[in-house]
Amino acid sequence: MPRRHALLASAVAAIWGVNFVVIHVSLEHFPPLLFAALRFVLVALALPFVPKPGVPVRYVIAVGLFMSAGQFGFLFLGIDKGMPAGLASLVIQLQVAFTVILAVIFLGERPRPIQLGGGALAFAGIGIIAGGRAEAVPLLAVGLVVLSALSWGIGNVASRKAASPHPLGMLVWSSLVPPVPLLALSLTTESGIGTAFTTLDVTAVAALLFVVLISTFVGFGAWTALLARHPASQVVPFALLVPVFGIASAWVFLAEVPTGAELAGAAVVLVGLGLTVRPPRARPLTAPAPDASLA
Repeated sequence: MPRRHALLASAVAAIWGVNFVVIHVSLEHFPPLLFAALRFVLVALALPFVPKPGVPVRYVIAVGLFMSAGQFGFLFLGIDKGMPAGLASLVIQLQVAFTVILAVIFLGERPRPIQLGGGALAFAGIGIIAGGRAEAVPLLAVGLVVLSALSWGIGNVASRKAASPHPLGMLVWSSLVPPVPLLALSLTTESGIGTAFTTLDVTAVAALLFVVLISTFVGFGAWTALLARHPASQVVPFALLVPVFGIASAWVFLAEVPTGAELAGAAVVLVGLGLTVRPPRARPLTAPAPDASLA
């Protein structure tokens, strides 16, 4: 992967890390499923300005259901049920393991040994972080975020399989899928929907716009573009940086002070990620042996 693409993937991780704090703020105003539906309704408004994804409809539906509706529906519910923003940014990185396994099964990808070792080290770092944050968190909230990670992993593989020539088009067109199931579930299971609209304030609107414009268009637009150009096993490990940024931003903005274990684990994640994305060593060029028949 070129260095500029690695920097882009790191920037996406930073945006998504901060986004967990924004989600926490948003869910103080909107019910979770309604908020998820609104996100994709606004994204779909860009439909007239983007090209069609240029892939079979089944891939558009798969990305819409899993990378969008499933990932964010379960994530928002998990945070609403008590998952701290910083810890949510960590647990959802189980999507890396789900993606690698699914990519081996469905895409035939074969990660290099150093990638496997780096991934294992990065997950050891996540384990260290988790050890400092796993107390007093509702089991339901954890389970919902794990389901979010699984849905994201399926969506990653579907996006890679589709390899859309127009990633932004794929992002916007697939956003037509989530609003229907999310709104239906919201209307039948959530209260306070009317109040959310009648009490809109600047903070709620700004948070919604951040999630739509920055996290979705900038973040997922770049992410799907990277997945269309590189193997999932090279792109997805960058998401391991998300909890580093997520925990740091939750510390600054939500007073979720990280423990020593969290800081140590974050450092291990960075080392593991470095090994995971390390390019293969180039073989030295050797001059061809002289042809004996010319002697």
